[in-house]
Amino acid sequence: MCLPTGPWPSLHWPMGKDDCEVGTACPHKYQAVEAGPSPPHFHSDCFRSLAEGLRMLLLGAVLLLLALPICGQDTTGEEPGVLLPLPKGACTGWMAGIPGHPGHNGTPGRDGRDGTPGEKGEKGDPGLTGPKGDTGETGVTGAEGPRGFPGVQGRKGEPGESTYVYRSAFSVGLETRVTVPNVPIRFTKIFYNLQNHYDGSTGKFHCNIPGLYYFSYHITVYMKDVKVSLFKKDKAMLFTYDQYQEKNVDQASGSVLLHLEVGDQVWLQVYGEGEHNGLYADNVNDSTFTGFLLYHDTN
Repeated sequence: MCLPTGPWPSLHWPMGKDDCEVGTACPHKYQAVEAGPSPPHFHSDCFRSLAEGLRMLLLGAVLLLLALPICGQDTTGEEPGVLLPLPKGACTGWMAGIPGHPGHNGTPGRDGRDGTPGEKGEKGDPGLTGPKGDTGETGVTGAEGPRGFPGVQGRKGEPGESTYVYRSAFSVGLETRVTVPNVPIRFTKIFYNLQNHYDGSTGKFHCNIPGLYYFSYHITVYMKDVKVSLFKKDKAMLFTYDQYQEKNVDQASGSVLLHLEVGDQVWLQVYGEGEHNGLYADNVNDSTFTGFLLYHDTN
């Protein structure tokens, strides 16, 4: 078997019956080696056809390389080394050359002009509700509206403060027999004198609230005739006379309405001489003097 000494030394080339002997000169310019078994899937005719095709391919490549300087030569007298576009002529019929490497990317171009306005789009969906705005200025008061329906009755309120009630009253009685005439009778037996408007030490009532007053007295008469009078500001306003009946106890009374001012005084006293001093009181017989305010003045 002969091995090639050319560009493909690793290929086995079966030569058939013409294989050279080992160690002899090969007329086919191959090195003779010991023949081994031929690959079962190669045929000698196929190898010959493949070798012939490779030779033709190599020859065409050499001729193409030789033709490139001739087709690119400047025939117009320009500077040498400058390649010009190939003219339509003899070189156009040759085989195409091997493709070159891709070039580098160029610089980005400038922005193009604005396009024409497009057609009006469809109405979009409503946006989200914005935040609440500031309170506006107060508007002008409108006209009075119609009267509404009666409302529901409210709850009962708390008791209010009572209005001030003016009070002035007294009721007193006689504890001992009166012996001195023409002076205020001192009634020292106190039945009622809460406001202290009656003075037991003087026997006089003092007006502290202006208004209309009612006064009355009931006296017991014994042993002598009785003549008493009711005074207001040193003036006798009412007189009462009772004639005594022997071996008997008598009763006499009187009443009157008087308007008093603040500072006025009212009292009872025996009127006249001592013979008319039959005013009497003991444990079972009383003589009383009473007075109270009916209406106070509002002005």
